Amino acid sequence: MESELPALIEKNPQLEVATELSRGQHPYLKGIYRNRNERVVCVKNMDPEQVLLNATRLRNSLGRKVVKLRTRHVTKHPSVQGTWTTAVKF
Repeated sequence: MESELPALIEKNPQLEVATELSRGQHPYLKGIYRNRNERVVCVKNMDPEQVLLNATRLRNSLGRKVVKLRTRHVTKHPSVQGTWTTAVKF
């Protein structure tokens, strides 16, 4: 990871990267966003390529909280009769 980290910093000058050695804890990536949200990703037993993939995913995400949808489909005009399925018997 020591050889991969400088390349990541050069490609992304807008990122602030800090490394810290904490004995007795698993390694992790922490993303702090402008909207004051945080995301933490554990990178225990991962290859440097997988760590870079997780770092780019943290960089590309907006930092919003994950919201579970109430239904499987989203529409402006919901059906009054309910959703259509193939198991309807007439």
